[in-house]
Amino acid sequence: MNEIMITRRSAMAGLAALGANLVPSLGQAQSGLNLATIVVGLSAGGATDAAARRLADGMRGSYAKSLVVDNRTGAGARLAVQYVKAAAPNGATMLLTPASMLAIYPHTYKNLAYDPVRDLTPVGIVSTSDLGFAVGPAVPATVKTISDFLSWVKANSNGATFGSGATGSGPHFLGELLARIAGVNMTHAGYRGSQPAILELLGGHIPAVSAPLGEFLPHLKTGKLRVLAVTGTKRSSFMPDVPTFKELGIALSDMTEWFGVFMPAATPADIVQQASAAMKAAVSTPELVQAYGLMGMDVAWSTPQELANRLRADIQRWKGIVERIGFTAES
Repeated sequence: MNEIMITRRSAMAGLAALGANLVPSLGQAQSGLNLATIVVGLSAGGATDAAARRLADGMRGSYAKSLVVDNRTGAGARLAVQYVKAAAPNGATMLLTPASMLAIYPHTYKNLAYDPVRDLTPVGIVSTSDLGFAVGPAVPATVKTISDFLSWVKANSNGATFGSGATGSGPHFLGELLARIAGVNMTHAGYRGSQPAILELLGGHIPAVSAPLGEFLPHLKTGKLRVLAVTGTKRSSFMPDVPTFKELGIALSDMTEWFGVFMPAATPADIVQQASAAMKAAVSTPELVQAYGLMGMDVAWSTPQELANRLRADIQRWKGIVERIGFTAES
C-alpha cells in the first residue's frame, strides 16, 4: 500500500477549516465532524451498500463522531452522484461508487448532469471486484458453461435477457461485449442495483445476470444460481471452481470494477487528506479485509492522486469500448 503522510499541523489546519462542524471537545478532536454521510447510489442489501456500511464503521470516530450511509437510488445511480456534486465541500458528504458511474456514463449519457473530473474530488479506492456472469432457473439445468449458455441463447433469442444493476454500467457492458464476441443477441434489463436483478433471476423471470462477484455470494447456497465465468486474469479466490473468461478464450479479463470514494469539488485538501488517512486505517484492519472478502471484494487502497489518475485513464479506455458497441442510454 502507498503511505499517506499527514502531520499534526495539517490535520489541525483541516479541522479549523471545518468551522461550525468541529467537535468542540479536545478529547474528540480526532473525529473532526459531528456527522458525516457516505452516499451510495445503489440499493440497500447489495455489496456496494454493505461495503459502504463497513467503511463507515471503520471510519467512525477517527473521521467523524457519527458516520451514516444514505442510499439515494435512481437513474442508474446518477442521482447519488448529483447529490454529492451539489453538497457543501466541507467533508461531511462523501460518495462511494463503482467505477461505472464515473468512467462509463460520460460516454453513454448525452446530457449527463455532472462531470466526474470537474465536479468531484477523489479521496481513494477502497476495494475492487471481478465481475461474474450467472444464470438461474429460467435456463435449463443442463446449461453449465458459457458455451452451453450461448448455444441456448441462439436457440432462444426471444427470451435471451440478461440483467445488471444499472444501465450503462460495467456489468451491463460485460453482457453486451459477451454477446457481440459470440455473435448472439441478448436484451439488457437494468435494475436499481444488482440485488433486485438477482432476485428476478432467482425467481425465473430473467435467465441471466451480470454483476460484481460479491453480489452473487449470498445466493450460491440456494442452488438456484450458477456463475458460469468471471473476469480477471486469474480465477477468483471467492469462486475458485469458476473459470475466467480469459481461460475460455473470451477477451473480457480487464472488466474488474473498482469502488472509490469522492467528495464534492473544491473540498479543501486538508479535509481530503483527513478522510484519506481515516479510510486507509479502516481498510488496513483485519476485520474490514475479512468483511470485504465475505462480499467478494479485495481491499485495494489508493491515494487521492492515484484515484484521479485511474479515473482519467478509465474514462479514456471506456470511450473506445462504448464507441465499439455503439450504445447510447436514454437521458
